[in-house]
Amino acid sequence: MQLDRTDKRILHELQLDARISNQELADKVGLSPSPCLRRVRQLEEAGLIKGYATELDASKLGLKLMAIVQVAMDRHTPDRFEQFEAAIRLLPQVLECIMITGQSADYQLKVLVKDMDEYQDFLLNKLTRLNGVSDVRSSFVLRQVVSTSVLPLDTL
Repeated sequence: MQLDRTDKRILHELQLDARISNQELADKVGLSPSPCLRRVRQLEEAGLIKGYATELDASKLGLKLMAIVQVAMDRHTPDRFEQFEAAIRLLPQVLECIMITGQSADYQLKVLVKDMDEYQDFLLNKLTRLNGVSDVRSSFVLRQVVSTSVLPLDTL
């Protein structure tokens, strides 16, 4: 799908506030409500809009310890990676899992838990027990400086 300026503005506004009404969105992007809604539906159908989410305050919910965890695998085979990825998707403490290169690790995880006791339980009873995990290195986040899901559409 080829995006024009209006599509990009719609996507940008929805990233900032997914609960914006169609009327407000139409006003912000300079369309009438019907064409605006039609464009949003096209963007959804094209898969550019994957879904809508609510951002929660982790700290207020008692989830105060964030760890960045690098995981090395014992073998570098497609089957081993598939098994690990399927297992890691089932761990609710894992907010993000990315395969990386340029490090001694194969994966980097962003993990969120209540405290160090819960992290220890996660590490010893879940993560290190996954088939193929050979090494784990943890770093703990002192302060989150930037956290966004807003994509830089102005660079497209």
